[in-house]
Amino acid sequence: MAMVCGNNFGRQEARDRAGSKRGFGIVEVLIAAAVLGFLYMAVLNLQGSNRDALLRIRGRDGATEVAQNLIDSLSALGVASLTDKNLPKTAEGNTNYVIPIDTITRSWLGQPGAVTNTMTVKYWAEVTVSPDANYIAKTSSKLLGTDSVEHVYAKRLDVKVFWKFKNSTQSITVSGVIR
Repeated sequence: MAMVCGNNFGRQEARDRAGSKRGFGIVEVLIAAAVLGFLYMAVLNLQGSNRDALLRIRGRDGATEVAQNLIDSLSALGVASLTDKNLPKTAEGNTNYVIPIDTITRSWLGQPGAVTNTMTVKYWAEVTVSPDANYIAKTSSKLLGTDSVEHVYAKRLDVKVFWKFKNSTQSITVSGVIR
């Protein structure tokens, strides 16, 4: 009789082991769902960070383009149009002249996510023109009987471009010399 009991116990143990290997329990499924939820949230956070980085880079690239276009436009006018006598005088007697530039808008088609969007950034700028005294060449000639002749041969331009990004004002400064 002892032997029969032992066999029944062994069969019962085998049945219990087989029953525990049938599938996942509700606790395991809930833990797996929670882990997948945390991973999904991490991926969404990473996607948002990538979007912000893309917008920041696009904003800076656009500002550089705006600054270079302003320098090229003033260079096309020539240095003669930017001499001290052609620029407005400042009340403080400042020798650097600041020219404010109205809003310039740039737009790009981009994909900072799963959907293609039009990204638009509004820029405004200030162009600071150096005084003539920094770039004057003086010449004289005894043959022609002139003591000295002065001419402005170049002007330095500092273009500061501003734009809004996430409730703050960003800016870059690009310098150039026009001749």
